Amino acid sequence: MWLYPKEKKDAAFYQKVADIIDLYIRELAPDEMVLCFDEKTSLQPRPRSHQTKPALAGNRPNLCEHEYKRAGALNLLAAFDTRSGKVFGKCYQHKTQNEVIDLLAYLDSEVPSTIITIHIVCDNLSTHHGKKVRAWLVGHPRFKFHFTPKHCSWMNQVEQWFSILQRKRFRIADFESIEYMRDKIIQFISEWNNQAHPFNWSKKSVAKIMAQASTDIAA
Repeated sequence: MWLYPKEKKDAAFYQKVADIIDLYIRELAPDEMVLCFDEKTSLQPRPRSHQTKPALAGNRPNLCEHEYKRAGALNLLAAFDTRSGKVFGKCYQHKTQNEVIDLLAYLDSEVPSTIITIHIVCDNLSTHHGKKVRAWLVGHPRFKFHFTPKHCSWMNQVEQWFSILQRKRFRIADFESIEYMRDKIIQFISEWNNQAHPFNWSKKSVAKIMAQASTDIAA
């Protein structure tokens, strides 16, 4: 499960995994929230040379032209609420610390003030813990970051939601413009939130993962 050769599978690694899983399965205090954050990058509209035709009755599949035009790309920054399944997301042309701070500020405005601890689970990308981000966090102490071990993207629950977005909206990328694609992404988030649901990280399934981690460390 963990193939990154430079990440030692020692007690510190095991503890980092255990701490994040604890955030997923323990009962949270009323003033806590756990959000899984990451970027889905290089989303391209890829307008086709000929209009895509929808599937028809009689097992007739979509007809999609292979020729497409380049029309730019967007980066979706999103946070997944592990207890409700609600998604907070915004699209950007770039993916620097400035965009990360803007998304955090958006979360700060959306999450009720009664929540005094917002746990953010994310990877070790430099834009997640750069100088600008750290300076912003000093003035917003309710945000607490938890970094996954390297090459453990499966531990970040927003990746599960990204896979749903990919299957539902980007299996065939055919949007007339980058603006139209942005609107459709935001619409998908809104539709998801109307019937949002969390992903089931049970104590039983987690126990299997931790047992495997222990075996890896012993080996």
